[in-house]
Order: sequence, then C-alpha cells, then structure tokens
Amino acid sequence: MTATTHPSAVLAEFAVNLRFEDIPAPVLRRAEDLFLDCLASILAGADTRPIQAIERYAVAMGPADGGAEVLISRRRTSPLFAAMVNAAAAHVVEQDDVHNGSVFHPAAVVFPPALAVAQALGLSGKELLVAAVAGYEVGIRIGEYLGRSHYKIFHTTGTVGTLAAAVTVGKLLNLNAEQMLHALGSAGTQAAGLWEFLRDAADSKQLHTAKAAADGMTAAYLAKEGFTGARRILEGAQGLAAGMSTDADPARLLDRLGERWALSETSFKYHASCRHTHPAADALQQAMREYKLRDTDIAEVITHVHQGAIDVLGPVVDPKTVHQSKFSMGTVLALIAREGRAGLAEFDAAPGNADVAALRTKVRMELDPEVDAAYPERWIGKVTVRTTDGRVLHARVDEPKGDPGNTLSRDEIEEKTLRLGVYAQAANEAEVRDVINSVWNLENAARVTALLPKR
Repeated sequence: MTATTHPSAVLAEFAVNLRFEDIPAPVLRRAEDLFLDCLASILAGADTRPIQAIERYAVAMGPADGGAEVLISRRRTSPLFAAMVNAAAAHVVEQDDVHNGSVFHPAAVVFPPALAVAQALGLSGKELLVAAVAGYEVGIRIGEYLGRSHYKIFHTTGTVGTLAAAVTVGKLLNLNAEQMLHALGSAGTQAAGLWEFLRDAADSKQLHTAKAAADGMTAAYLAKEGFTGARRILEGAQGLAAGMSTDADPARLLDRLGERWALSETSFKYHASCRHTHPAADALQQAMREYKLRDTDIAEVITHVHQGAIDVLGPVVDPKTVHQSKFSMGTVLALIAREGRAGLAEFDAAPGNADVAALRTKVRMELDPEVDAAYPERWIGKVTVRTTDGRVLHARVDEPKGDPGNTLSRDEIEEKTLRLGVYAQAANEAEVRDVINSVWNLENAARVTALLPKR
C-alpha cells in the first residue's frame, strides 16, 4: 500500500467513486427498509424529555426557517439543526438498527443528515440512497476496525457515527477524494461518546447521535470550503485507533470493499431495548412458549452472555427511568416473562412496578465462552431457567429476530412503522402511510421533499 493509498484514503476514494449503478438492487431495497425503520424511531421519540430539550436548543440556536425538516415538530430549519434533532430522536426509544460485527447503529447518524442535506439542496432519492450506502459501508468498517476494546469504553455510534455522517454528507456535497479525506480527518478529531452515562441514567446517548450527525455534517461542509483534516485519522500514530482501541484490526477497514455490502448485514430491532438484551429475550420467549411457563413459575433466569453485554448492561442494577430500564437485562426479561414482549408500552409501565422489580432480581448474567467467542459477528441467546417446582430448563436462539438470517419482512417493517409512527402522536396513521409510500418510491423521486405536512 503506497503513501497515497493508505486505508483512510482508500475509504475516501471508495465513497467518492460509488455510483448508484454499482450498488446491487437488494442492497438498495435494504437501504430503503432501514430508512423507513429509522423514520419510525424518530417519530416514536418525539415527545421524550431529552429530545424536547434538544429541540428547544435547536429552536434557540438555529434559524427559524430553512430547507430541512425537523420531523418531530414539522418545522423547517437549517440542515445542521434538523439533522441534530432527528438524529437524537432516532436513538431514544431503542428501536433503531444495529450492525452486529461493529456494534454500531448506523441509521441514527446516517439518515438524519442525509435527509436534511438532500431536502435543503433539492437532491434526488437516488442521491440520498447512494450517500446512505456510502455512510454505512465506511462507518461499519471503521467500527469493526476499532474492535471490542473500543466499545467497552466508547459508544461506537457516537464516535464512528461522526465519520459515517461526514461520508454521507460529503457524498451529497459531491466532494472529491482529497476533500472527503479531509472530511474524515475533521470528523475523526471530533468523535466522542462514553458509556459512563448509563450509571446515572443520564441523557448523553441522545447527545451522542445528535452531535455525531451535526459534527459529521460540519466536517463535510468545511471540507467543501477547503478546510483540511488529518489524512491518517484512522490509522495514524495519534489517530483514532491509537487513542481509542487496543485491539484495532487494520484488515477490517478495507474488507472486500465494494464486494461485501455491510449494509445488508444490518439488523432490525424487534424488542424496544438495548440490542445486548435481545438474544436472551428471544431465548426466554422460546422457553416460555415451549414449556408453557408463567412468570410465577420462574425462580431464577441465568442469561449466558458475551462480555460486551456485561460491560454495557452490568452497571444498570437499579433502573430508575424508562430509558435506563432498556439497559437492564433483568427488566427486559421480566417484561418478556410477564407480558410476552418488551415493547414501548411495556417499558412505559415498568418503572415503579413492584412485580417487574421482583422478577428483575431473579435474573443474572453469566459469561459464556461459546457466546463470547462468537461475538460480535454472531449474537447467540442462551438462558437457563430454574422453576419454582425445581425444574432446570434450557433454551437457545442462534439468530435473534431481526438479524439478517431472521429478518423482518417488508410487511413487518410497515407494521412496526405504523406502530411506532403513531406512538408519540407525532403523526397520524394516514400520515405514516404516506411516509411509507414515499420511502418505497424514493428511488424514483427527482427531488427529496418534506415527508410530513407543516402543522
């Protein structure tokens, strides 16, 4: 590899040169699926306290009108502030997508800036799709490159998301390869997001996606103006890997670039909780059905997990809020046992529920060598259930619902979109159906316009 084709430069060149014709049709269809899934999450997060706070900040600091749409309020503003609010909202109800191998939620940081810039510049649906694919492909590979040690401390969606957003916006701005490389450099030097917020039930997770979208956009727009950034921001001696990883794998950065479409490996979320809880939730659902159990039959549940689950979920021992409950393995499995599902409504009723709290204390995580060795490429779900009558029961799920091999159909994605879209009353059913139709016809849209009418 020559000095001019180091990994950061190769990724920049890939993004710049990517054409609509290069992307297989199934990848484009999956990009549409992921876009719709993201829009549903944005609408569902509309009335949460952290999102309303970020929206008030955007009203105070941003322009009162503009070419980009804030979906939760229907108002128009600049692309920067529209992307900031929409990205924050996309990540709050824990229903947005995830790429297993990189432990990265691309949609929340790719689609909000893509939509905002495409609307403001009057770009086509095809241009939005190509930019989103570029953001996914580069962002996922950077997340895989930084490895498990990065994720233990850093919220990958906040850190890597800044670079994914920069690539997405840079593609829409038609940056050249040199400019895109500078955009990556400026994005990488702003990358941030720490897991410590989970211990306090703090709102930082929404700030992570808001800032990743906005800072990535800033990096791309500055690069268009000739602003320079570090050329080796990923692999340099004082770059991202040097500062944020101890197990970075350079081979992951360019893994089959242009041949392996990492976007298609992305999973949908079925349960409204941290993805680390999903394998165990699916396994417990299976055990409850197979052995015809009720919640009162459960004496103990042992979840056999990977170390990443322990790192992220372990600090949440006494959840106080709805959002913190979504990072509590005990709460998630208590809802599965009591209600049969862990959806938005179930989580809303969880805090302060004595029965849920009692069941939560019966759940514990245990590191499992097989599960840990498979992670993050595969997220295996294994549970051991001890019943009140002395039985010891086991259940296992090798591919949680929503993973590529057990994915959601378009009918299921539409059902999820309708359910989430009306949840916070940010839209009515007819408006959500219009959004669905707009996304399914995105490829043919000569211009990306507002998805929802002004109020």
